[in-house]
Amino acid sequence: MKHFLTLADFTPSELIEMLTLGLELKRDFKQGKSHNGLSGKILGMIFEKNSTRTRVSFEAGIYQLGGMGIFLSNRDIQLSRGESIYDSAKVVSSMLDLIMIRTFEHSRLEEFAKHSKVPVINGLSDSYHPAQVMADYMTMIENGIFSSHFVSPELISILQNLGIRHIAEPKLSYIGDGNNMAHSYMMLAAKFGLELKISTPKKYSPDPKITEFALKIAKESNAKIEFYSSPEEAISDCNVVLTDTWISMGQEDEKEKRRSDFRGYCIDSKLMALASKDAIFMHCLPAYRGEEVSADVIDGPQSRVFEEAENRLHIQKGIMLWLHQNR
Repeated sequence: MKHFLTLADFTPSELIEMLTLGLELKRDFKQGKSHNGLSGKILGMIFEKNSTRTRVSFEAGIYQLGGMGIFLSNRDIQLSRGESIYDSAKVVSSMLDLIMIRTFEHSRLEEFAKHSKVPVINGLSDSYHPAQVMADYMTMIENGIFSSHFVSPELISILQNLGIRHIAEPKLSYIGDGNNMAHSYMMLAAKFGLELKISTPKKYSPDPKITEFALKIAKESNAKIEFYSSPEEAISDCNVVLTDTWISMGQEDEKEKRRSDFRGYCIDSKLMALASKDAIFMHCLPAYRGEEVSADVIDGPQSRVFEEAENRLHIQKGIMLWLHQNR
C-alpha cells in the first residue's frame, strides 16, 4: 500500500501516471462527463491547520469521483486532546478508505501512515506540500513546459488530444522563504530532472537535511538544483517563476521581522523582466500583494495562479484514484 507523503515516495513513472489521470479527469469534467471511480468510498479529511483550497479541492474531488468526504477539524477529533496518533490511526483508518491530513510536523504524518490501514495523503506539513507541486507541474504541462525525458505514451496521447504541445524544458526559479514549498520544488526537480534555481535570504534557506536528500535524488535524474544569493541571479532566463508567502501559518508573531528580512525579494515587474520573455508566474496562494509579489505580476498576463489553484482539484482526484487502484 502506498501513502502520498512526499514525491520521494514515488518513481517518475508513477507520478506521470497520476498526472495523466489528473489531466484525463479534468478533460472529462470540462466536457460534463461524470466519474464513479471512488463510488461508495469515504475520504476522511483531518485538518490540524486551516485551509481554503485544500478543503474545497479534496471535498469536491471525492464527491466528483462518486465518494463522500468527512471533514474533521481539531475541534472534532481526540488528537487535539492528547489521544495518541497510534490509537487515532488504528481507529479512524478502520472506518475510512482514504485519509488526508493537513498538519504541522511531518513526523505526525509519517507516524499516522505507519499505523493506518488505508492510504494517507499529505495535504500539507511544515516540511512538504506535494499535492500543491503536482498541481503546479500539471499547470506547467498545460502551458507546454515539461520534461521531455519523463513522459509516457499515455500522457503524450492526452496532450495531443488537448492540443498541448511541448514548448520548452522547465527552468524553474523559486524566490522567497526556504519552506515546505521550496522543499517540494526541490523534490519535483529531482524526480523529473528539472533545472531549479533558488534564492532565499541567508537565514531562511531550505532545511539542510532535505536539501541533501533532494540533491542525492537529483544525481539520478541529472536534475540541476542551484542556490543563489540574489533574486536577480536566480530568476535570470527562467521560464517558470515561483514564490510563496513570507509569513506562513504559525509565523504571525514574526511578521514585521520577516518583512524586513525579505526586503528585495518581492517579485515585481522589474524582477520578472529578467526571466524568459514567455515565463509564467505561479504562487500556491494565499498571496499578499505588495509583499512577496506585486499586484501587476500576480494579476498580469504571465500569471497562472488561478489555473494552478483549480488544478489542485483535478490532480488530487488523480492522486486519490491512483492510490485506490494501487493498494
